[in-house]
Amino acid sequence: MTGTTGRVLQLLELLQSSQTRTVAELAERLGVGERTVRRYVTQLIDLEIPVESVRGRYGGYRIAPGYRVPPLMLEEGEAVAVALSLLRAQSTDEGETLPARTALAKIVRSLPPTASRSLDALLAGTVVRSPAAEDVPDASILLTVADAVRTRRALDMRYRNAADEPSRRVLHPYDLVARNGRWYVVGLDLERAAERVFRVDRIRTARALIETFPAPAQPRDAAERLVGGFADADYRWHVVLRIRAEQEEIRRHLPESVARLTPLAGEQAGWHRADIRAERLDWLPAVIAAVDGTTVVEAPEELRGLVRAAADRLLAAGA
Repeated sequence: MTGTTGRVLQLLELLQSSQTRTVAELAERLGVGERTVRRYVTQLIDLEIPVESVRGRYGGYRIAPGYRVPPLMLEEGEAVAVALSLLRAQSTDEGETLPARTALAKIVRSLPPTASRSLDALLAGTVVRSPAAEDVPDASILLTVADAVRTRRALDMRYRNAADEPSRRVLHPYDLVARNGRWYVVGLDLERAAERVFRVDRIRTARALIETFPAPAQPRDAAERLVGGFADADYRWHVVLRIRAEQEEIRRHLPESVARLTPLAGEQAGWHRADIRAERLDWLPAVIAAVDGTTVVEAPEELRGLVRAAADRLLAAGA
């Protein structure tokens, strides 16, 4: 369900809660222009909801007297879409609001028991909220993953990575996290015996197994697990840098989601080792040049070649 549909439903709620509302008031409450409000009203009329136009100085719109809107029936996918829209709305600077919490509660109650429990698990799970959605996952898959996290059941899933290569994984899902508009599941990949991060929108099928699993031996914050999974991702290149600079300066260019930093001791005090997993190397010379400090490329040799070529181009440009 789109943001437009959500605002049309909000308009209906506003009209139900007052005898008459002016166009200017509705526009302000919805955060849209007056022409858009009139378009939303037309959509409600197309749905056979009797919205009346009231003329005069204090005119506006109202629901026809005596009309009662039937209960809102949402399919499982629609309910999840509306819930995610409300979660994103709560992530703005205005913060969580009572109407949003009330709407979420109504949505959960409107679903069949199984779907209701899954959606409740999704809403109650550990979420790093973010203001916009880029890739909305399939609702049934998202609910299946959320329920597996809640019940600590193993997850059998078919997955496609960034290169669109298919694989089948069995995962012990620890956390479900939303970050920067995408949903991720963090868990133990049984085949690789290592913790991994998977984008939920790349999961093609998901099925919870009877097998259950215990909580992680060393629990970490969900956001920390997610960021750590980014830094440890199984990409083509393992880059190792030694950087003599303050950690704050290094982090300006190599955030936690990109590199693991280890302070060095002894004769190398003041230096940091940066471990980076990368699918490509072409972006690294510019980052190395931007760090205000001394950087030594330990590996791979291919990156040394790219850095030398970039340095030659800079020298030629300044000649």
